[in-house]
Amino acid sequence: MAREAARLGFQGFDLVGPDDFPVLKKHGLAPSMARGGGSLTDNMNQKENHARIEPLYRKAIDDAAAAGAPNVIALSGNRRGLADEEGMGNCVTMLNKLKAQAEDKGVTLCLELLNSKVNHPDYQCDRTWWGVEVCKRVNSPRVKLLFDIYHMQIMEGDIIRTIRNNIACLGHFHTAGNPGRHEMDDTQEMNYRGIARAIAALGFTGFVAHEYSPLGDPIESLRKTRELFEV
Repeated sequence: MAREAARLGFQGFDLVGPDDFPVLKKHGLAPSMARGGGSLTDNMNQKENHARIEPLYRKAIDDAAAAGAPNVIALSGNRRGLADEEGMGNCVTMLNKLKAQAEDKGVTLCLELLNSKVNHPDYQCDRTWWGVEVCKRVNSPRVKLLFDIYHMQIMEGDIIRTIRNNIACLGHFHTAGNPGRHEMDDTQEMNYRGIARAIAALGFTGFVAHEYSPLGDPIESLRKTRELFEV
């Protein structure tokens, strides 16, 4: 897939680790988002996890920097009964421990926004305001949000306005059609050409990564997706 992505003109490949870096380099692709520490459900919003996941995140930052990967994904974890304020405070504590290293290495930690309605029940960082508040409290140019358009369409809608109002806190984007998490064509409810134009108009220079399951031929689907985002 890396070879085909490069042939189609894509510049990077998401959610990869050190074992994948040599393959991407061979094909001229950037590791646009490196894997982080902990698990999706069990992560930095729980204090008892911090001692275990801190070294994992630190290694991920070092590995990303060595490979030229600009970003490392970060995850809040599930609520498990935590109030918004408590979970937020725990995430801020963890990110404050990591931010100096991320700043020194030139790697951005991207806290991902996911929906808790369909795909990830109980996930805490499931609304833009919550993630933005975490970033504001950490106050580092190397701690931002991974704004997943598919997930936030399910939770909030109002995608373009939300992106415009919070672009300073957004470090990376994920896409997919809704409903279904498939192609971004006229069978789904979002106008991705308009969304792409809005992101470009804001001067965003990071990656927009496509995280969806093709219903048809994956290579042809990728080609059409690339054309959709050529704005």
